[in-house]
Amino acid sequence: MQALEIHAGARALKHLREHGLRAADVRAIPAAAGGPKGLILNALDRFVFGRWLAGADHTVHLLGASIGAWRMATACLADPDQAFAQLAADYIAQDYPHAPGQSPRPTVVSAVFGAKLTERFGGREAQLLQHPRYRLHVFTSRGRHLLGREGRLRTPLGYLGAFATNALSREAMGGWLERVIFSDARDPLPLHLHDYRTQSVPLAPGNLQRALLASCSIPFWLEAVHDIPGAPRGAYWDGGITDYHLHLDYASMPEGLVLYPHFQRSVVPGWLDKALRHRHRASARLDNVVLLSPAPGWVATLPGGKLPDRSDFKRFTDDTPGRIAEWSRALRESERLAEDFARWLESPGSIEVKPLP
Repeated sequence: MQALEIHAGARALKHLREHGLRAADVRAIPAAAGGPKGLILNALDRFVFGRWLAGADHTVHLLGASIGAWRMATACLADPDQAFAQLAADYIAQDYPHAPGQSPRPTVVSAVFGAKLTERFGGREAQLLQHPRYRLHVFTSRGRHLLGREGRLRTPLGYLGAFATNALSREAMGGWLERVIFSDARDPLPLHLHDYRTQSVPLAPGNLQRALLASCSIPFWLEAVHDIPGAPRGAYWDGGITDYHLHLDYASMPEGLVLYPHFQRSVVPGWLDKALRHRHRASARLDNVVLLSPAPGWVATLPGGKLPDRSDFKRFTDDTPGRIAEWSRALRESERLAEDFARWLESPGSIEVKPLP
């Protein structure tokens, strides 16, 4: 059974039919929020960054929100193959002290996860920010007005306001949450960001870990990260709230293609858009995108017939070994995605490339 599907925007589809895909074609790689779903891309990450792009000598912009930011920061380490293997091991083994049958407190999750980021990236910030080819861009969501500071009442009320205004339009939600991108200071993102209220802040050794923690701080699961050095004061949350799957104006890039390893076929703009199916369709902004995703039929063969997701924490409650075993099996199965991609690069006819849905 074929594990990998490939979809492409119109411009990318034409390029693939005429030239196939070469490492030199790729100028940007986005990485979506989505929690444990990102584990299914680990083998692809190891192949792409550990082997396929390893010999490239051109600039590639890496864009990430939430687990995607963690993944793209990992790609900038000296040995990305080993680093991605460690990321998967860390993610699968995560366990937070909590009362039996209850969810862990956000303060505990933030403290434990923050310590893990320090363990993996502490003292290596300059290594990430001086990578000869990669330019890292970490997406976060900064609260405005009621959401400007985290609070017992103001946070749920603020997110209620964000949810209501987002139903009207993403632009209206910008009154509650703005996109703040912590970007490699050497090169700005080569695409237009006029679709949503946005600020850019230079990434530096002094704010890298805080930016990564903020990008992964799911509201009500982790604490907000306040007042990140070099950035506007305020409460910073998960980058997936404003940019769940980073549905950006990639078509405005002056050259090259976007390679997007993703865990599903559709590219959903924001976290609050998950229920708004009309916002899940492809747009002209994705014209130069090549999207890699698991085939639904193959996903059905995974444990539970689905990708790992956050519901597994509740499904297994205090059975951490059971969750670890199930996620570990899904990780092993994900090798099929990398194998299919490598085969397609050598023989483009092995997988039919379809238009983005």
